[in-house]
Amino acid sequence: MKTTWGEQVSATNCWPEYPRPTLVRDLWQNLNGRWRYAIRPLKAPMPEDHEWQGEILVPFAVESVLSGVERRVSEHEQLWYRREFELDPEWQGSNVLLHLDAVDFQCSIWVNGAWADAHKGGADRISVDITPWLQAGINTLVVAVRDPTSRGEQPRGKQVQKPQGIWYTPVTGIWQTVWLEPIPSDTAIAELHLTPDAPGERLGVVAVLTRPTTRTDLGVRVSLHQRGTEVAATIGRPDRQIHLSVPDVERWSPGHPVLYDLLVELVPVSVPEPGENPSSRGEREQALYRTAEVVGEAIDSVTSYTGFREITLGTVAGSDQPVILLNGEPEFHLATLDQGWWPDGLLTPPADAAMIYELEFLKAAGFNSIRKHIKVEPERYYYYCDRVGLLVMQDMPSAAAPAHFVGMRDEGLNQLKHQVSEQFEVELRRLVSRFSHHPSIVMWVIHNEGWGQYDSSRLTDMVRGLDPSRLINSVSGWLDQDCGDIRDWHDYHEVPRLPPPDPTRALLLGEYGGIGWPIESHLWNPEMRNWGYQTYDSKEAFEAAFREKARGVIEMAQQRTVSGAVYTQTSDVEGEVNGLLTYDRRVEKLDRALLAQIAAPLFPNRDQER
Repeated sequence: MKTTWGEQVSATNCWPEYPRPTLVRDLWQNLNGRWRYAIRPLKAPMPEDHEWQGEILVPFAVESVLSGVERRVSEHEQLWYRREFELDPEWQGSNVLLHLDAVDFQCSIWVNGAWADAHKGGADRISVDITPWLQAGINTLVVAVRDPTSRGEQPRGKQVQKPQGIWYTPVTGIWQTVWLEPIPSDTAIAELHLTPDAPGERLGVVAVLTRPTTRTDLGVRVSLHQRGTEVAATIGRPDRQIHLSVPDVERWSPGHPVLYDLLVELVPVSVPEPGENPSSRGEREQALYRTAEVVGEAIDSVTSYTGFREITLGTVAGSDQPVILLNGEPEFHLATLDQGWWPDGLLTPPADAAMIYELEFLKAAGFNSIRKHIKVEPERYYYYCDRVGLLVMQDMPSAAAPAHFVGMRDEGLNQLKHQVSEQFEVELRRLVSRFSHHPSIVMWVIHNEGWGQYDSSRLTDMVRGLDPSRLINSVSGWLDQDCGDIRDWHDYHEVPRLPPPDPTRALLLGEYGGIGWPIESHLWNPEMRNWGYQTYDSKEAFEAAFREKARGVIEMAQQRTVSGAVYTQTSDVEGEVNGLLTYDRRVEKLDRALLAQIAAPLFPNRDQER
């Protein structure tokens, strides 16, 4: 089964877009395309030239149709990749970073035969400075990957070795873009940490360098632009918080997804009062650098963007039940449970355009939110959510063994091996750190339905410390531990029931719906069980059931008792046929205009917002 976008994928057009929209440099090199591959026993060494088995299309996982291989890799095997590349002569004198945006799960990297790095984490960006191993002319990159899938306890979401029901085909190896980037060899901008403060009408910016410096003659020049006009600018020190005052801030929301562009430059500066040491890390230092003179060309330059919005809890007139507030006003989160799986690319969307189509469909269908379900997307996905105006509840991919499942009536949580909890927590930290830039993400969901749930209160505190600007849903559904900002309730009855009240947390119907409708010629496998929580065989029956569930949600919202509802789900996935779209995204089961009309009572002020 292929999507229309998958039918157009080739070695020359697979994921050609710049992969990191929150920190952009002009120069880069895409390594997506045809690589050589081999699947060998774990104990086997790196393949010799004659032992490579064929070609694979990166960045599609080896199990996927679009990879050109479609083969499973067991826990006793290792997947090898090999690719040759040449560097642009313009890069002479620069350091070169290799980025692998996601490799599932554990990989080692060699450059020109020398070991360069190793990594564990199925949804993390791997960045390696490969300059020491580069040579003139042809360079060779080799990547080896192993992935135990459900034989291991690592974060993996819905992947299992024997897919069925709500569990899907395994994904092994490179599944997001691989690319090269030149940076200045002495020092460069490595990361941007942004803190938009809408009520305070200011933006905090930290430009973190590749290497810390004690130099006082380096400054960071920051300018903020709105619709092509500069609205704020200043100079500060690297690795320090720099504040820009932003007059008349326009707040980001689904009805008004306004973004500000950012230019950040590392520049040589002359600081006033040179006899005074300006390294006191305080207002005196900031004042000195605000008036510094730039005395040369920029050493490094990156562009980015931000949005100003505030997500909090509060109450409204007529109810003591806390609700979710966006920019100080109640905002009902009407979402879909979004698995992010594709029939031809599995975890990897077939193209940028495929993601855009799906997000624009949801927006036009009346939804203002997505629960990204135990999967992490390519960064461009969240960039489009920022631009389209969709709120994102971002799940952490589930981990641990099936035996670590926590039931609804259990009285206690799991105890995990240290190596299992450590891996989960390091990947959780990376998730929060990597994507905290995006205004669309308003909630972190740590655990889902007791799948490997442990230490809920401690993990909630940990995430709160990492990112106090977003809400935290400690566990979506099932065994609530009375922590976090959200009391999450899952209900697949024909008419969803009201969640129990909570005096301190907002209520969320974290999953409901699940209406199945198998459409012939659009099924992943007609021979398997194609199911929904309630399954119908006609559009009329499907629509009637959807309207009934929507009626229950609208009543809850009008009683000011729930802050949001998450419909299962955006699209069919393998044997699940409870999507609003078929798995191949060729059929919208209900017209998007009709869906928007059904949802309209939830948003009485929507026309004014737009």
